[in-house]
Amino acid sequence: MLVASVILYFFVTIAIGLWAAKRVHNSRDFLIAGRSLPLTMSAATVFATWFGAETVLSVSATFAKDGLGGIIADPFGSSFCLLFVALFFARAFYRMDLLTIGDFYRKRYSKPIETVTSLAITASYLGWTSAQLTALGLVISVLSGGVIGLSAGIVVGAVIVTGYTIWGGMWSVAMTDLFQSVVILVGLAAVAFLVSDMAGGAGRVIAAASEAGKFEFFPRGGAKEWLAFTAAWMTLAVGSIPQQDVFQRVTSAKDEKTAVRGCLAGGALYFCFAFVPIFIAYAALVIEPHYAGLFAGDDAREIQRILPNLILERTPLWAQVLFFGALLSAILSTASGALLAPTALFTENVIRPYAPRMGDRQFLLLLRVVLVAFTLAALLFALNSRSTMYEMVQSAYKVTLVSCIVPLAAGIYWRGANVPGAALSVAFGLGSWALAEWIAADATVPPQLVGLAFSVFGMVMGSFLPHERAAAHAHGVRPRQKR
Repeated sequence: MLVASVILYFFVTIAIGLWAAKRVHNSRDFLIAGRSLPLTMSAATVFATWFGAETVLSVSATFAKDGLGGIIADPFGSSFCLLFVALFFARAFYRMDLLTIGDFYRKRYSKPIETVTSLAITASYLGWTSAQLTALGLVISVLSGGVIGLSAGIVVGAVIVTGYTIWGGMWSVAMTDLFQSVVILVGLAAVAFLVSDMAGGAGRVIAAASEAGKFEFFPRGGAKEWLAFTAAWMTLAVGSIPQQDVFQRVTSAKDEKTAVRGCLAGGALYFCFAFVPIFIAYAALVIEPHYAGLFAGDDAREIQRILPNLILERTPLWAQVLFFGALLSAILSTASGALLAPTALFTENVIRPYAPRMGDRQFLLLLRVVLVAFTLAALLFALNSRSTMYEMVQSAYKVTLVSCIVPLAAGIYWRGANVPGAALSVAFGLGSWALAEWIAADATVPPQLVGLAFSVFGMVMGSFLPHERAAAHAHGVRPRQKR
């Protein structure tokens, strides 16, 4: 019955995605839903895209193992990212009327800067997308009772999520996100109430976590521990700002106010609801203390089985249906966005400049071909990784933290930012980060903070090199000041 319900859910999701595909008439519809999403759908796409597999399975398990201090990156860093985007970037993004965030780097700087930053952002999606495919594989494997292995499950999951995203683009993502958000909220809330009762009440779960020191937030130790803590937070809070999926959700809104409010509402909902699976995971340890044995396994991914094991072993069928429906909703909504975003960026900003006469129909076809190609790349990454989903997501955003955020922020808020500055910012940031990862990954200062510092230095140094000032900010995009 459970497997039949999951299969039915897959068919319903695919049907919604294909129905939404009827709204796609051109590349603008495919990439940003024709800039027409109302507040409800705008907030739902932000929430559903952020609330992914790592939130349900990996962040919750990491809390059970390491406490609040171990999850500073997500949900704390990721929620601050959405706050920063809404307050400081959403209006500028919306007013520029662009298809991708890569278009910003071309308009503000140059085509070479556009290409390099677009490649960096595209590469950063490999970890995030792979995390979602890994989660799909895990769920399929668990539900099959191990008949379908993890690797085979990852392949099956990749085929499913690609199936509806390839036709409907952002419209399919938006429509399915709205449906999946409802399933996530209802399903996980109902399961939380049930598991709380099984554990002896919410008070007992919270008390057990407190006694185990799980609510210790700030690190103990000296500079090394504090810098590691700061770096983990900044990796998602700042490094995930220059991302195509964030840009798409802002620019898909029907107007500027909706873009800002949708981002704020979705971010607030995400932060609050992220603690529901965290509560369920710790309740699982109260109910079945032997689950803590998963923390000692050689494969870090094993700790992500805490919630699925509890639900399958200790809850009634209705709870299993709700939980796995919510889990699949979280995975599919994030995975579809994680596939579409790098597809849009790579096609529009890396390939299309070399085919300026390409028509819109040919561009749509190319988008779909690239989507399949990126899915295959993420699939290979997922099949060969042994990291948890939480670790995959953190690694993904280090690339954009050291290479793309400084040129983005400087391009919006500093009129002195120019092409040499952007070029040196990207080169210094990526180069110093890669070098630090290679020779001193465990140093007191984390490699991504080294890369960010050199990125800032490159922007400042390059912008003060001799140049023609008129050319430097001919395409300035400072947000307009209110009168």
